[in-house]
Amino acid sequence: MERFDENNIEYQRARRQVERLRGFYGHLFAYIAVNAMIVVYNCMNLEPGESYFQFKNFFTATFWGIGLAAHAFTVFLPRASFIRKWEDNKIKELMDKHKDQ
Repeated sequence: MERFDENNIEYQRARRQVERLRGFYGHLFAYIAVNAMIVVYNCMNLEPGESYFQFKNFFTATFWGIGLAAHAFTVFLPRASFIRKWEDNKIKELMDKHKDQ
């Protein structure tokens, strides 16, 4: 099995991306699981003849979905070059600071 150099910048960047992906997938799983439970609960508590399609039944899914979409954008959209440059400079600064200690 190949061993990676944990001090390599590319390795660190890839590791951060994997952590972001793991965080997003955990968020997505929670979104699906919780909203599925809400749907079941709402369906079980409908009055006879009442329609499920009411705003109150979609409130959580809608606003949590907006947050989930924002999370997806930060994980999957390419980073702007100025953000990557800032990250690289910050990493270098922290590594230099760590070396001096």
